[in-house]
Amino acid sequence: MDISYNNEVWAIIPARGGSKSIPLKNMAELCGQPLIKYVIEAGKKSEHINRMICSTDHDRIASFCKGEGVEVMPRPDILCGDSVAVSDVIIDLLKTIAGNEGALADIVVLLEPTYPFILPEHIDDCVSLLKADPEADSVQSVTEVQHNNHAYNQRSINEGKVDFVFKKERLKCFNKQLKPKYFIHGNLFVFRARTIIETGNIYGEKSLPYQVPRIYSFDVDGPQDLEIAQCLLKYGLISKAGSFF
Repeated sequence: MDISYNNEVWAIIPARGGSKSIPLKNMAELCGQPLIKYVIEAGKKSEHINRMICSTDHDRIASFCKGEGVEVMPRPDILCGDSVAVSDVIIDLLKTIAGNEGALADIVVLLEPTYPFILPEHIDDCVSLLKADPEADSVQSVTEVQHNNHAYNQRSINEGKVDFVFKKERLKCFNKQLKPKYFIHGNLFVFRARTIIETGNIYGEKSLPYQVPRIYSFDVDGPQDLEIAQCLLKYGLISKAGSFF
């Protein structure tokens, strides 16, 4: 497929309807608004995003997104299962658009509804980082791993006994100050469309870091996470990205 790339920035929102942890999680209410609305608002307030597209298999999600001015592309049944990689969903969506329109945006922003605390400035900073480095394939927001969750503190349980997974490293780096800094996923990925089309992944060879405070990397996975997220918003611990707050 012959694809050209323009200077636009598109946001893709993957939002299937088959969540198991919270039924129809993407539409679960968070402080009076559907979870998905938070990333939509962040995308709308971004200075860089030209177009937002939701990939979904659910009529209610599709209807809501259309009402918010977000384009909707139906997701094929084969890409609706629990074990489907989000990269496969993105590739299918981009190839479909390329086939219909012949061109893709240079840069794609992945906005996952389970990360409701993405701020417009997170998006814009990441896009700016990627634009400033022509050799970079992607930018990923990251947050520093807490001491208690550090890899060297991980335990395994074998035959009823608890043991450290990394024994030698734990002995050498027994306190917080000695441990190397490790990072986990923050709240969003920004990447070149060409990268995922040509390599099949969103990272590429050169992925730049953008560090966010841990609280903004909060992932709403299960019911308890939803309750915690509501508390964070209710007590003003999160900057209010959306005008509906």
